Amino acid sequence: MKKLILLTLIAVMAVSCSKVILTGRSQLLLVSDAEVLSMSATAYKQFVDSVPASKNVTQTAMIKKVGVNISKAVEEYLVANKLEKEIANLKWEFALVRDTSVNAFCMPGGKVVFFEGILPMTKTEAGNAVVMGHEIAHAVAKHANERMSQQMAAQFGSGIADMLLSNKSAATRQTINILYGIGAQVGVILPYSRKHEYEADRLGLIFMAMAGYDPNEAIAFWERMSANSKGSAFEFMSTHPSDDKRIAAMKSVLPEALKYYKK
Repeated sequence: MKKLILLTLIAVMAVSCSKVILTGRSQLLLVSDAEVLSMSATAYKQFVDSVPASKNVTQTAMIKKVGVNISKAVEEYLVANKLEKEIANLKWEFALVRDTSVNAFCMPGGKVVFFEGILPMTKTEAGNAVVMGHEIAHAVAKHANERMSQQMAAQFGSGIADMLLSNKSAATRQTINILYGIGAQVGVILPYSRKHEYEADRLGLIFMAMAGYDPNEAIAFWERMSANSKGSAFEFMSTHPSDDKRIAAMKSVLPEALKYYKK
């Protein structure tokens, strides 16, 4: 039985491998895009219905403007590199909610939410682009799908293959509920691995550069975040790498991002 489970797992993984755009990193995706997008749309609606929208018209327009600029640049890149089929999985929505948490998140398919509490840290349109690029990167790189797939693979190895493979939709719904932890007060925080966070930082710099935002602004943004996080528990940083390591990693990939910068 154990041998059968192992062979089945190997077969499933063999046909479920994908590569992240630009980085080329291999990833395991056991959940279909259609399932992920369906769950994301439901979870996003639940969230925006539970948290009031920002009344700041100017800032709301700014968030949407930055989101449109970066998402458009990403789609242009996908088309130019014959990856246009991926655009069908991106149903962009950009929202600003009335919450003082220093936070932002992106659900699969490009459902991006900023909390008003992060605006004093972003300060400018370019600062918003840093956060937007990072969140959009999570969606484009399918980190949520990968995270769920990792948990499914772990459970598969524990002997519950039948549940995960024959009734995958129910399993993934349960998993995504755990991962997202929908709640009006605490928002939505995917516990991505640090590998995902570093990758989202790298891709985020490239994406904002493609849209005409100076990626050097990311260093200034994270320095502000670091200076203001002493003694605080910012949700946006709670599952992320340490400030010093993150800033150092960003500086190392800035030359790559600047190649895409269109002033």
